[in-house]
Amino acid sequence: MTVDPGWVPEGIDTSKANIARVYDYWLGGDHNFQADRDVARAAIALDPNIRAMMRANRAFLGRAVRFLTGEAGIRQFLDIGSGIPTKDNVHEAAQDIAPGSRVVYVDNDDVAVAHSRLILQDNPDAIVIQADLREPGKILADPGTQLLLDFSQPVAVVLSAVLHFIPDDAQAADIVATLRDALAPGSYLVICHGWRDEQSDLASSFENVYNSRVTAQLHVRTRDEIARLFDGFTLLPPGLVRIPQWRPDSPDDVPDDIEKYWALVGVARYDGPQAG
Repeated sequence: MTVDPGWVPEGIDTSKANIARVYDYWLGGDHNFQADRDVARAAIALDPNIRAMMRANRAFLGRAVRFLTGEAGIRQFLDIGSGIPTKDNVHEAAQDIAPGSRVVYVDNDDVAVAHSRLILQDNPDAIVIQADLREPGKILADPGTQLLLDFSQPVAVVLSAVLHFIPDDAQAADIVATLRDALAPGSYLVICHGWRDEQSDLASSFENVYNSRVTAQLHVRTRDEIARLFDGFTLLPPGLVRIPQWRPDSPDDVPDDIEKYWALVGVARYDGPQAG
């Protein structure tokens, strides 16, 4: 019999898979349980490149945060669906360049939140709150968010590999619009989203695996559907691209088998409400 680690909140049913812990397994973490590993391994059986894709997404997030902090001058981040902290978190990348950068992490998984609190307990400029992406108004109104972030100044909103767990297109658009409308001009949006155009059969198989075993419902979108999530924002070059193609540190960082990376990423700027 396996005894759950002491940081697991009391009452958590670890027999049910959670996407934050599935991602943790793919990234080589140890904050996951048998149910999570079963789902993760089923996904690996469908696509042996899934771990490389998740690592690439983590690397993209680091590049995006370093750009936003170093070149765009952003000092505030709202990372929704942040998952279980692993190497190169948003606060690490941002605060390495600009000490004092403020980060609010948001997740709805008890284990992810509990472990995040342990990691962040000595960092006055980064906190985690437990909330659900489907209720963006509550995220924005949370006392922790209000305490740490000043929405009269630019904020970068990070939605990395989370919007594809909102199956309804209108709801996903409304979520992003609610967050956008709270932002000051000069803010940014970072998205990574599963992409089905060229891997439709594989995407459908993934949806079946997730939706039969994980409470979160996966919905992989087309390029046009993902692009619409950026409505009201201006995509920065190179636009909406496969994960490794967004501003790689070196051309050698873009793999030859780029077609195996079936997710799109983009970083966009908000310049304020559009006329009309």
